[in-house]
Amino acid sequence: MSILNPRTSLEAGDSEDACCAAMASVCCINTKEDADSPSAGLPSGTTQNLDVEEIQGYDVEFDPPLESKYECPICLMALREAVQTPCGHRFCKACILKSLRNAGHKCPVDNEILMEKQLFPDNFAKREILSLRVKCPNLGCTDTMELRHLEHHLVQCQFASIECSQCQGSFLKLLLDKHMEHECGRRRTFCDNCGLAMAYEDKSGHELICPMAYVTCDYCQTNLIREQMPAHYSMDCTMAPIPCMYCEFGCREKMQRHNLAGHLQDFTQAHMRMMAQTLRSFSTTPTSHISDISFCDPNQFEPVPLSVAPAHPSHMPSQQDCSQETRNLRETVEQLEGRLVRQDHQIRELIAKMETQCTYVNELKHTIHSLEDKVADMDAHRCNGVFIWRIKGFSGLQKSQEEEKPVVIHSPGFYTGDPGYKLCLRLHLQLPSAQRCANYISLFVHTMQGDYDSLLPWPLQGTIRLSILDQSESTARQDQVEVMDTKPDLLAFQRPTAPRNPKGFGYVTFMHLNTLKQRQYVKNDTLLVRCSVNIHLDLTSPRREGFQPRSGEGTL
Repeated sequence: MSILNPRTSLEAGDSEDACCAAMASVCCINTKEDADSPSAGLPSGTTQNLDVEEIQGYDVEFDPPLESKYECPICLMALREAVQTPCGHRFCKACILKSLRNAGHKCPVDNEILMEKQLFPDNFAKREILSLRVKCPNLGCTDTMELRHLEHHLVQCQFASIECSQCQGSFLKLLLDKHMEHECGRRRTFCDNCGLAMAYEDKSGHELICPMAYVTCDYCQTNLIREQMPAHYSMDCTMAPIPCMYCEFGCREKMQRHNLAGHLQDFTQAHMRMMAQTLRSFSTTPTSHISDISFCDPNQFEPVPLSVAPAHPSHMPSQQDCSQETRNLRETVEQLEGRLVRQDHQIRELIAKMETQCTYVNELKHTIHSLEDKVADMDAHRCNGVFIWRIKGFSGLQKSQEEEKPVVIHSPGFYTGDPGYKLCLRLHLQLPSAQRCANYISLFVHTMQGDYDSLLPWPLQGTIRLSILDQSESTARQDQVEVMDTKPDLLAFQRPTAPRNPKGFGYVTFMHLNTLKQRQYVKNDTLLVRCSVNIHLDLTSPRREGFQPRSGEGTL
């Protein structure tokens, strides 16, 4: 045939092109196998109008190795979309088109004249190459498959690298789920105290500013939620340092709040003298200079000399009037000082009586507290793992919640048995402005230091059932119930190192406040919360080592 003649002339191009076109049209009838290839071929007759993509041969590892007849002479890789030239050479379609357009119309192997329209698809070589077996290129994968199935395998291969949608890191597909659920720093989690959603790596920073987290007062070591701490410092803390209430008259002392009464008692006369000295300074100071005196500076408590006079004496009282007024003020001050001395003696007598009474009252209070603790301890031991918490005055708690005031209360402690673990409940009424959990009742369980902690296996293992009871009279009651299993790896179930474990476990969104209106969950302004604990003994505990069960078969 003329297309194999190396001496092809330009004049004979029409007949040769027609012959090539006929051969190309026959070869372009794709089989079903061709349609399954990773990149389908292009129809014949459209080569001249297409842009050449930067696509080379198949850069994969063949098993067995690729034969040289299936290698592209240009890219030295397996032929992709193989085409054949009139001179009998095979090339990747993209490689030969790029060569013809960049290096000229000649065959890269033997430099024969070659036009794009003279190329025709080699479907036989294409099918042969797609039927060759190749190894998966992903490190760690040992699968082999036909080349035509490689693309489908790569989509499903568990050793393929894939990007984490949360942190944009690259991980093997088989490890991605574990990473996103347990390891990714950007995975979603929730604050144990306020229920706010955040990334896991932000949780530690949030705990430092969480308004619902428990913090310890720097002065009296009381545990309170962070929102209550400013009010505690300014009003309640007996150990917080405060200034003397006579600081405006010159007293520079600072003391703890519980020492303020003693300071006022011990320095009563000194405080009265400071006030009297301030009064004298007013009586001898011109009106125009009174506003310049600072009550906080003791150096200004000395009287101002009478020689200091205004520029226009006609506007001031006469010297005789000032002297009379000064004598009257001094007499008044002397009378006040005498009365002060008498009152001081009376105060000391009353203080002695008060101290005697306070000692007696404190003894009574101590006895009452001791009895209350004993009664509460007896009640806690009687629970035997089933505790019903009566929350009275629930409407007042709801009102505080509606006013955006934090509501956090703890139940008395109770035991799961005798001996048993000591637990308590914590209830939150989430504020209307809370994210994700607005207007929800949150319910948590805390472990407490008990009488039998040294005898029990830790961590606590068992099943806990939390319920808000329906108090309606009908038999079709519908309690709000949630059941949870303890998780030994959490700090909430480890042996507590404080009277009450600061970490709790439960439900941030246990029940919506609107649900209370659907049934009679609140009766006589009282909400009932029930906690039932079923302890699972750990038979593999070291405490049971050496225990031999008694055989059921005996001999006589």
